[in-house]
Amino acid sequence: MDEDFRSLADRVRDESGGSAAYERLIRTEDLEELADVLVERERPLWAREIAAFRLGCAGDRRAFEALVLLLNHRDPERCVSASYALARLADPRTARAAAALATNGLRTAYALHPVRLLTALRAPESVPALITTLRGLLAPDEPHWRVALACVEGLGLLGDGRARTVLEAARDHPRLGAAAAEALSALA
Repeated sequence: MDEDFRSLADRVRDESGGSAAYERLIRTEDLEELADVLVERERPLWAREIAAFRLGCAGDRRAFEALVLLLNHRDPERCVSASYALARLADPRTARAAAALATNGLRTAYALHPVRLLTALRAPESVPALITTLRGLLAPDEPHWRVALACVEGLGLLGDGRARTVLEAARDHPRLGAAAAEALSALA
């Protein structure tokens, strides 16, 4: 059991009450059994999360939809595990889904992990989505400055010159200035 899976298992143990179903999902190597959990009625969220995580890490694309839903969850810990599994899934739809979540102005409060996933994926959708998201978060009183900071850092890591204008604008933001200056120095 790797560290990320152990973290997920520890987190949902209490949620599951340490049930026999929990123990079975943690231990099974049967991908069909895990996939069945994703489509069975009345399965608790913790069970679906374990199944989706394990399938995603195994490269089984049946986990894609469940992982995208978890990436957009209000619980940051669920977002982290979903992002981890989506990065390992290697599904070509992942970048488009993460970009849609990151750029949805109604879900900005939950965009941190989609933004970080876009940076890790380095997909064609990554830079345009990060620019769009950051552009909408440059007001001085913006409450989602951590998402904006993740965009700035991601654009710096990606080093794409298309980000120059938005990073120059971010340089004047009190919480983003230092990171924007660093990101600008990394641009091609």
